[in-house]
Amino acid sequence: MTPGAISAAGLTSSTDSALSVTGLSKTFGFSRVLQGVNLEVRAAEVHGLVGQNGSGKSTLIKILAGYHQPDPGAVGMVGLRTLKLGDSRHAFATGLRFVHQDLGLAPALNALDNLALTSGYRRSRSGTISWRRVRAAAEESLGRLGYDFDISVPVSRLSASERTGIAIARALDSAGSRPRVLVMDEPTAALPVAEVDRLFQVLRTVLMGGVAIVYVSHRFSEVLEICDRVTVLRDGRNVATRPRPSLDQPTLIDLTIGRALPLPSELVDRDPTTMDPVPALKVRSLAGRVIDNVDLDICQGEIVGVAGLTGSGRDELADLIFGVSPRRGQVIVGGEVVPSQRPDLSMRRGMALVPAERLLKAGLGRMTVRENITIGNLRGFLSRFGLKREVERQEAQQWIDRLDIVPKDTEAPFVTLSGGNQQKAILARVLRLSPRILVLDEPTQGVDVGARAAIHDIVRQETRRGTGVLLISADSEELISLADRVAVLVHGRIAGMYSTRDMTPSMLTELTV
Repeated sequence: MTPGAISAAGLTSSTDSALSVTGLSKTFGFSRVLQGVNLEVRAAEVHGLVGQNGSGKSTLIKILAGYHQPDPGAVGMVGLRTLKLGDSRHAFATGLRFVHQDLGLAPALNALDNLALTSGYRRSRSGTISWRRVRAAAEESLGRLGYDFDISVPVSRLSASERTGIAIARALDSAGSRPRVLVMDEPTAALPVAEVDRLFQVLRTVLMGGVAIVYVSHRFSEVLEICDRVTVLRDGRNVATRPRPSLDQPTLIDLTIGRALPLPSELVDRDPTTMDPVPALKVRSLAGRVIDNVDLDICQGEIVGVAGLTGSGRDELADLIFGVSPRRGQVIVGGEVVPSQRPDLSMRRGMALVPAERLLKAGLGRMTVRENITIGNLRGFLSRFGLKREVERQEAQQWIDRLDIVPKDTEAPFVTLSGGNQQKAILARVLRLSPRILVLDEPTQGVDVGARAAIHDIVRQETRRGTGVLLISADSEELISLADRVAVLVHGRIAGMYSTRDMTPSMLTELTV
C-alpha cells in the first residue's frame, strides 16, 4: 500500500490535527531523554516516528500512554480536547489507542477471550455470559479488518499476522470512547516480509474508519511506503518532520543517525576459495514439530541464511539445531554428533546461539552488562577465594570497547540498554567462547539502523576468523546483504538453496511464498 493508494480512496490527509504535543521534555534523575519535543499527527494520515534506540521514541510513547509523567510545561491535544499527559485513563478517554511491540495478548487464551477482556463479556438478561453474542462481536471486530480465522484457537497457535490483527481489533474495540489515534510500535518486527502487505491492508481499513495512525518502525522501507509524513527524533530532540515525497532512504538514515552509514568492511561476495571447504556444521534428516527432513552444511567462514514465512519451520530451526527443543536426525559439529536436548554439549562442541527473543531467552535484565557478558564462562575468573571481580570487569570492558556497547559502563543494568546495545552484549557473551558455529536467530530484530549496521559488521569480522554462521531471519534485505547462500524453507522443508550473488530481496521474498 502506498500513500497514493490511500488518497485514491478519498482519504487524503487533512490539515486538521488528530494529536498534537508541544514542548514535551522528560528527565530521569540527571538524564534528560526528551528535550522540547513537538509532534503533530493530522487526521486521516499515517505519521511515521523514527529514531535510533535511545532517541526518545519509547519514552514519548509511554508518556502518551500515561506510563510516564512528563516534565512540567508540555501541552497535549487530541482533536480539540486537552490531553492530560501522563494520565492513562485520560489518554484512553480522549481516544488514544496503543498496539505495543509485544502485543500484550494472553497466549493461552483464544482470540475470542482476548478481545472480550477489554470490550467486556456480553451478558444475557439473566446476567449470564452470552457466548453467542461474544463470538458474534469478536468475529465482527476481526471481520471489519479483513480477518477470517478460527477464533477458538489459542493465540499461541496463530500466525504473527493474525496475532497482530487481534491486538489491533482489541485496541479499536475497547469499551469506552471512540478511538481517534492508533499508535503502533514496531508492528512488523516479528512479521515476515510477505505478511507486511496484509498488515498494510488492515491499516488502510483503520484509516477508512477515521482513525489516524502513528507508525513507529526501524524498517525505513516500510516507513517510506506507508507514511504520509515522518518525524525523526535524535538524542531526545526533534530533527525534522517531513512529507514522505521529500524523503528517501539515504536521507532518512542521515537524519536518524546524523551521518551516512559507512560501507561494509567486506563485500558479501567473498572469494569461495578463502572458505574452508570442510563443513563445520552438518545437519542430516533434521525433524521437529514443523521441520521435516532438513539437510544443511555450513563451512568455516561461510554465512548460510535461512528464509521462510511464519509457520514454515523457520521459527523452530535454531532451537532444534542448538538442542533446546527435542529433535530427530543428526547435528554434527566438527565431526562429532551432538545429542538432542543437550545445549551444554552443543556449546562444548563449539556452537553458540543468539536467540530471537533476547529479553526472554538471553538477557538477564536485573544483572549488569559485565555479568551478562561473562556468565557464559566464568572459569577464567575463579580462584579458591572466589570470583576475581577486577579481572572479570577488565575483560568485560574489553568486549564493551570492541563491540562499542553504550554506555561504556560494565556495571550498567542490562535492562537500561537500548535494544541494539543489549544485542551487542549478548553477542559479546557468545563470541567470548570462540565458537566454530554461530547460530543467529533474528539478530537485528527491533534494533535501529546504526546498530544493525554494526551487528552486520561484527558478523562479517567473525567469518574472517573462520567462524561458520547460520543466519535465520525474516528480513530478506538482511539475508541478501550478509549471507553467501540462502536456504528457503517451505512447509518445514528446504525448497531450494540459492546463491545471493545475483539475487535481490524481492526475488528472495517471492521464493518464500
